Amino acid sequence: MPLRPDQRTKLDNTDDRQFYSYPRLVTHVDEGFIHQLTDLYRQRLKPDTQILDMMSSWVSHLPDEIKFARVEGHGLNGEELAKNPRLDSYVVQDLNADPKLPFTDNQFDAVLNCVSVQYLQYPEAIFTEIYRILKPGGVAIFSFSNRMFYDKAIQAWREGSESSRVNLVKSYFQSVPGFSSPEVVSRQATAPNFLQWLGAGGGDPFYAVIAYRS
Repeated sequence: MPLRPDQRTKLDNTDDRQFYSYPRLVTHVDEGFIHQLTDLYRQRLKPDTQILDMMSSWVSHLPDEIKFARVEGHGLNGEELAKNPRLDSYVVQDLNADPKLPFTDNQFDAVLNCVSVQYLQYPEAIFTEIYRILKPGGVAIFSFSNRMFYDKAIQAWREGSESSRVNLVKSYFQSVPGFSSPEVVSRQATAPNFLQWLGAGGGDPFYAVIAYRS
């Protein structure tokens, strides 16, 4: 198991559905991060395929020029998901309360997760579900930076370094037999963390951990 019980804890133990009950129609990372993520999607995703944007919001950062067969959204705020123009449909679900994804086996060609992995308290169960719903050869892409809702991130994430967080996400994939060896794409920030927090330039760091269903 990648996580001990104490590492799954959050500072704010209130119901996640209450915390996300009002829409936040903002982006949680800078434009540089978003451009790099869209470029990564452009390289790894194929037209006319089935996509799940897991723990999504009002924007999915998918390339405008690629047309997919279907994009399914998943998240905690229905109003945000309803405003996302790339979603064909969506489901509202708290994965920390119920890790069982409401999709059939081998349904998706790709599962995407942008800047939300830090909130998963039972990632082993979730990544097992991702493996189940991916088609053979399907890809899972988890992207993240150094930003978070601090009180809602799990202890292992809050107290970790950027490199340890990368290794943590890799361990989630490695906990499920059948995923390929995780691949890491990264671009570290050029400014120290304390300068970023003060609003200095340098760009958000970009990390993506990628694996395929064998």
